[in-house]
Amino acid sequence: MHTENLDTMHRERLAKPERGKMRVHKISNVNKALDFIASKGVKLVSIGAEEIVDGNAKMTLGMIWTIILRFAIQDISVEETSAKEGLLLWCQRKTAPYKNVNIQNFHISWKDGLGFCALIHRHRPELIDYGKLRKDDPMTNLNTAFDVAEKYLDIPKMLDAEDIVGTARPDEKAIMTYVSSFYHAFSGAQKAETAANRICKVLAVNQENEQLMEDYEKLASDLLEWIRRTIPWLENRVPENTMQAMQQKLEDFRDYRRLHKPPKVQEKCQLEINFNTLQTKLRLSNRPAFMPSEGKMVSDISNAWGSLEGAEKGYEEWLLNEIRRLERLDHLAEKFRQKAAIHEAWTEGKEEMLQQRDYETASLSDIKALLKKHEAFESDLAAHQDRVEQIAAIAQELNELEYYDSPSVNARCQRICDQWDSLGVLTHKRSEALQRTEKLLETIDQLYLEFAKRAAPFNNWMEGAMEDLQDTFIVHTIEEIQGLSTAHEQFKATLPEADKERQAILGIHNEIVKIVQTYHVNMAGTNPYTTINPQEINAKWDKVRQLVPQRDQALIEEHARQQNNERLRRQFGNQANVIGPWIQTKMEEIGRISIEMHGTLEDQLTHLRQYEKSIVNYKPKIDQLEGDHQLIQEALIFDNKHTNYTMEHIRVGWEQLLTTIARTINEIENQVLTRDAKGISQDQMNEFRASFNHFDRDHSGKLGAEEFKACLISLGYDAQGEAEFARIMSIVDPNRLGVVTFQAFIDFMSRETADTDTADQVMASFKVLAGDKNYILADELRRELPPDQAEYCIARMTPYTGPGAVPGALDYMSFSTALYGESDL
Repeated sequence: MHTENLDTMHRERLAKPERGKMRVHKISNVNKALDFIASKGVKLVSIGAEEIVDGNAKMTLGMIWTIILRFAIQDISVEETSAKEGLLLWCQRKTAPYKNVNIQNFHISWKDGLGFCALIHRHRPELIDYGKLRKDDPMTNLNTAFDVAEKYLDIPKMLDAEDIVGTARPDEKAIMTYVSSFYHAFSGAQKAETAANRICKVLAVNQENEQLMEDYEKLASDLLEWIRRTIPWLENRVPENTMQAMQQKLEDFRDYRRLHKPPKVQEKCQLEINFNTLQTKLRLSNRPAFMPSEGKMVSDISNAWGSLEGAEKGYEEWLLNEIRRLERLDHLAEKFRQKAAIHEAWTEGKEEMLQQRDYETASLSDIKALLKKHEAFESDLAAHQDRVEQIAAIAQELNELEYYDSPSVNARCQRICDQWDSLGVLTHKRSEALQRTEKLLETIDQLYLEFAKRAAPFNNWMEGAMEDLQDTFIVHTIEEIQGLSTAHEQFKATLPEADKERQAILGIHNEIVKIVQTYHVNMAGTNPYTTINPQEINAKWDKVRQLVPQRDQALIEEHARQQNNERLRRQFGNQANVIGPWIQTKMEEIGRISIEMHGTLEDQLTHLRQYEKSIVNYKPKIDQLEGDHQLIQEALIFDNKHTNYTMEHIRVGWEQLLTTIARTINEIENQVLTRDAKGISQDQMNEFRASFNHFDRDHSGKLGAEEFKACLISLGYDAQGEAEFARIMSIVDPNRLGVVTFQAFIDFMSRETADTDTADQVMASFKVLAGDKNYILADELRRELPPDQAEYCIARMTPYTGPGAVPGALDYMSFSTALYGESDL
């Protein structure tokens, strides 16, 4: 027994060096494997060769999972997601069309086996009859998937169906490892999907651009048609005959300015914004620039709009001038009728009187009386000469102002003038007859003569006073009505002296009556030298006294009206003097924002939209000013010394402000589109803006050719000679205007610094879908692309006639070049 123990101990001593030597070799071998794994970028934390050699199961399993994660899963990437998220996203997309499959994780979502079967059926539908699978039979589903994957896809059977079904939460790492084998097995199909996505993206851009082009054409046609219908209405200069009709025209014009034109201003602004956005999208997608139909360019619409505004301005000026003319005509016509009526009343019976031959049988006293009477008549006739000249002058002015009833005015004026000439001739003849008879006459009553001489001018003064007191007046300012009031007060101051003259004239008549009564002179109760009698003088004097307070009231009412007009002028002027500078300030602030660099483009866009909101919120003040302007026009106020701003200035400034803020926001949005589409950083955009602003010394937002060249050099871009620079100018200034806008500058710099899809890339994508063939079939397009875009391609691809062509083959190469404008679709 002792001997046996010694032998045993001896053998153990011999075996221990052997085991120690084997352990060292194992550790060395494991370290070599770990070094290789580490060289591939795998981080092994707390995993050493000793633990692996000693059989540490936890460490060994951790190392195996790390190796699987690095070489089977980590390289998986779907739309720039992490490996695990990318693999999950890939599974969700592939199983999306299958009912009862909802992949949300790598454990319980796979327990029913339908997820594995859906992945196989999606890529190899001939291997599994998916329609016969049931969700309530997970064992059959799992075994079917594992068997088919092992037999046809060379994917080892890593999982056990019973373990998965019998576990509440299957092992996530095991399922991820197994699912990653499907991903690698179907990676070729993933490339086809990527190619299909690229084609879908390109076709979506093309379809969107075509819709934008159709929208632009329709909007441009509608706007041009409206302008075509409106301009003839504004160019119509046929005047109306009455103030009411012309004021209705003015009201129609106000409705046009308030109701009809503002929406069209918005449409015009939106049309320009849509055009700029479309051109930006076409440039960003490497498509040729959009050329609208003939006559529908933005410049054509701007020209038509300019014609509209020119006609509009002329129309408003014409309306106001016509209203002034008609107002003046109405005043003159009424004045003509009043003076003509007074004159006709005075001349009534004068021709018959001058044609009497009463002097042939008259006594000496009667002859003297007739002679004096005739002298008084001549004085009266001379006094009325001024009125006849006034009537003729008013008729002439009515003719010059094209009064609609000029024929009747001319006829009446001609009758008055002819009658006046006749009176002159008759007066001359009667005067000669009386002078011939005068030698036969000896005496005349001087008192009658003195009465006639003093009564006639006094009567004329009263008639003139009554005419003046009843005369209509038209004024436009307080100063004018104050002038009339002052003149009226001066007239009233002369009434006491006039009353003394009346009393003196009546005293002469009383003396005549006294003499007649004293000497029993047979005068038949009449004055032989004049037709004026005391009763008439008193009646006219009473009439003058009645007209004075009426004139006072008319002047007071007109003074109140002028005060109200002055209040309207001040009210409008105070608002206009605030709104006008406010609009100018906002225009300058928007200009500074568009050229200064404060924050990102989004910050600038936010700032501009805040400005736009504040501007829109200002609209009620514009509307209030429009209401005050309407009150001024209704009051027929034509000037305003309290402001240099007219409503037209405010309207034009407001429309320019709205257009400018909308255009500036659109430019910043296009810069954001350019930046995002081309991958330009904010620092690059700031550098481009700083360089552009440095050379834009006049702050016009545009660079001349030499300024643009200097700007390129400052950014390190070499134009490489005059020919190359001319080519660059043809890109940034296609219309050869000699200037470069900031948007064109950004487009050029982004084109030089960023990459975009090309026709070659699209052709390569189609080649992937076609399985490396030079043609593609309709079934292949329908299988790989969404239905609408597949049909879009089929409808536009021409038949392929090259080598190896088969029935139904389509030429995707010519279609790809046509997408980028290199040929016709």
